[in-house]
Amino acid sequence: MKRIPIALIACLLLLSCNQEKSASEPTSMKQENTAYQPQDYVKVKHPAWSKNATIYQINTRQFSEEGTFKAAKKELPRLKELGIDIIWLMPIHEIGEKNRKGSLGSPYAVKDYYSVNPEFGTLEDLKAFVKAAHDLEMYVILDWVANHTAWDNVLVKEHPDWYERDYKGDFRPTPWWDWSDIIDLDYNKPEVRKYMTEAMTYWVKEADIDGYRCDVAGFVPIEFWNNLRRELDAVKPVFMLAEWESRDLHAEAFDMTYAWSWNESMHKICTGKADVNALYVYYSWNESAFPENSMRMTFVSNHDKNAWEGTMYEQFGDGLEAAIALSVVGEGMPLVYNGQEAGNDKRLAFFEKDPINWKKDEIGDLYQNLFQLMKSNTALWHAKWGSRMIKVPNNNESKIFSFVRQNETEKVFAVFNFSDEVQTVEFKETLYHGNYNAFNTNENINFSEETTIELEPWAYKIYIKP
Repeated sequence: MKRIPIALIACLLLLSCNQEKSASEPTSMKQENTAYQPQDYVKVKHPAWSKNATIYQINTRQFSEEGTFKAAKKELPRLKELGIDIIWLMPIHEIGEKNRKGSLGSPYAVKDYYSVNPEFGTLEDLKAFVKAAHDLEMYVILDWVANHTAWDNVLVKEHPDWYERDYKGDFRPTPWWDWSDIIDLDYNKPEVRKYMTEAMTYWVKEADIDGYRCDVAGFVPIEFWNNLRRELDAVKPVFMLAEWESRDLHAEAFDMTYAWSWNESMHKICTGKADVNALYVYYSWNESAFPENSMRMTFVSNHDKNAWEGTMYEQFGDGLEAAIALSVVGEGMPLVYNGQEAGNDKRLAFFEKDPINWKKDEIGDLYQNLFQLMKSNTALWHAKWGSRMIKVPNNNESKIFSFVRQNETEKVFAVFNFSDEVQTVEFKETLYHGNYNAFNTNENINFSEETTIELEPWAYKIYIKP
């Protein structure tokens, strides 16, 4: 019989004791150990194609002279060349007539969730649009209004008990808002949730759409959205955008939420109502309060901003191009509202026909170049695929915004002058040190502790590690 080494016997005895100890360990202690383990807050599985995506909003009524899906479909190759991946179509349904605003009404006053607005075309036209986008490796999400309907929605006659009532017992618009052309659904009714889930599932199955942008998502119970996402993903993996700003929506329902406060901070900075500290507040909140594997949509315009608050030029003035650049190279998925790339300088009418004047413009070239950079540089990708922004201290932090985004192989150093004065910028610490090529000029520069740069008012520089 072979002799077993004493050391091996000791190891076996120790292992046996540990196993016995583990087996006899109280259940409460095991649960306590589990309770202290970090867990991923985001349970949503983002589609892989969203990792470096851009998003483009189409207001079908104003997008072309015809205002149809057929006309919009012709522009898809141009949008692909611009660098767009996700097409967001504003609501496609029939619009209510009762209490309608303007002559054509708001697309957000839905008459029938299973209908297609004849103003835009037919169901077959929509399907052809989606297929054309897919053929170009683009994706289509529909704008969905779950919170409220038109006064003459088909549900009003069929299920009047599905609606909220005011103190007089009448149908009521969303409280406190001037939304007189709509009335609110009652999500305390399980039947409402079932109906809405089935309607949203219908469009994924019938038209092969890739997800939804959900209007005022925070006005609808979160457990509805959580269940909806599970049911939609069972049909096909979808991408969900919430018009809201809340970390809770990222856990089980939405891939992306609006960065409203980013837009508001940039607007205040560019109009002299705040300095760069407003951005520090936003990015601190974004990094500390929102889960790392979440996406925020950054934008300088959308249909609400353009129609009710002003064009991108009115909103950002001389700081517009810097704001656009930060929306792309900072954390967040950049949005283009139709017409921005053509330098649209008018507030598009919301309840009437008011087509965009299409032309070549430098804003379009800027977006295209920035998108090419973002897509090719993995440090600039979204959610878990991208890298956090790290602040680079400088000598005038109330006016100069500087940061690095980097991973094991790629690095971007960005500097913005958010002021109306020429700034000579010095940097601190060593994070920014290294050899770079300048965005758009390809000029080579080596940064060290002695390096300074001069920035014109509202100018910016983006440096890429070669």
